[in-house]
Amino acid sequence: VQLQASGGGLVQAGGSLRLSCAASGRTFSTYGMGWFRRAPGKEREAVAAISRSGDSTNYADSVKGRFTISRDNAKNTVNLQMNNLKPEDTAVYYCAARRSGSGYLLEGLYDYWGQGTLVTVSS
Repeated sequence: VQLQASGGGLVQAGGSLRLSCAASGRTFSTYGMGWFRRAPGKEREAVAAISRSGDSTNYADSVKGRFTISRDNAKNTVNLQMNNLKPEDTAVYYCAARRSGSGYLLEGLYDYWGQGTLVTVSS
């Protein structure tokens, strides 16, 4: 599967952005999906994950209550709605897919990765 992330940009603290990840292929609905990010000078970290059906989601503590992950299996997309953004959310955001249908916040469990989209939050 190929993944294409989009929606990044520059936003002021307190603002919102919506990231989207478009997936190729007819098996999208069987994949667990996740969003990860890499901030400048830091290692990549998990942000949110969603199961293949969308009925189970997981979030990093740092984004709980502010970010929402969702998916549309008819459109082969997974989204990340980011509200109340903070400067520490500045990072390149990546979407990822795993062949097992569960969504976990563990980078090593993912099989496919998109190219990333940059989110910059100014103070």
